[in-house]
Amino acid sequence: MATERPPSSVVPKRRTAAANNTSAIEARLSLVFALASQTTSVSQRLLADLATETAKYVFPRRFESRNLEEALMSVPDLETVNFKVLSRNDQYEIREIEPYFVAETTMPGKYGFDLNGSSQSFNVLAEYLFGKNTANESMEMTTPVLTRKTQSGGESMDMTTPVITRRMEDQDKWKMSFVMPSKYGSNLPLPKNSAVAIKEVPARTVAVVAFSGFVTDEDVMRRELKLRDTLKNDSQFKVKSGALVEVAQLNKIIDQQVGSGNTAAYQSTECIWALIYS
Repeated sequence: MATERPPSSVVPKRRTAAANNTSAIEARLSLVFALASQTTSVSQRLLADLATETAKYVFPRRFESRNLEEALMSVPDLETVNFKVLSRNDQYEIREIEPYFVAETTMPGKYGFDLNGSSQSFNVLAEYLFGKNTANESMEMTTPVLTRKTQSGGESMDMTTPVITRRMEDQDKWKMSFVMPSKYGSNLPLPKNSAVAIKEVPARTVAVVAFSGFVTDEDVMRRELKLRDTLKNDSQFKVKSGALVEVAQLNKIIDQQVGSGNTAAYQSTECIWALIYS
């Protein structure tokens, strides 16, 4: 069960089973190599841990049920979105988020956080990020991964980032988004997979609450109701009509003093949940 804490400052046509298995492993290995180029200034122990987590994804039957999302989101020093804290209390934080670009895809199924649906969507976006684009270019991974409910009226396909999961309003559909590296701006290569769209997310103000643990649809609903109720007492910021929630998932590397002069690093999964404000 997640524990709450105050926030901190296309699939090609199938050929044969063997061919499909080889293709899947090759795709996974390409992600491993891309990640390796980004893991600078990391201790050998952290690198070993990352290799173990990645192996669990490449050879899933040899390990307990884990997935690539966990391996990617445990990599330190990834770029993330920029924001300014406008207000903070012991229950939530109000942030002004700078504009950013994302690659996003509609998730299969009616739930935002089931393992099968999220893994499929994550892999589709990862393929775009690591070379399945018009420039055949591998780009850096960013953080967090965003999940949100989508709006029923449709959306303009500008360019945006990070990874977000959101649900479509009045529909049983969710969208997952990867935040794109800021150096590209609006000049991102186009995806080869029509299931991936590039969108620009404008500057906005959001309410944020941070919590740790495994995320479920029930958790999201419960926390949304609690946050909406709490925000009714905010005299400065009011919830925008039709505002939807987003779940941003990431792992943080935390240093802790151990003994005399020694430090140990460990990972703490953090999910930042935002409610758009007016």
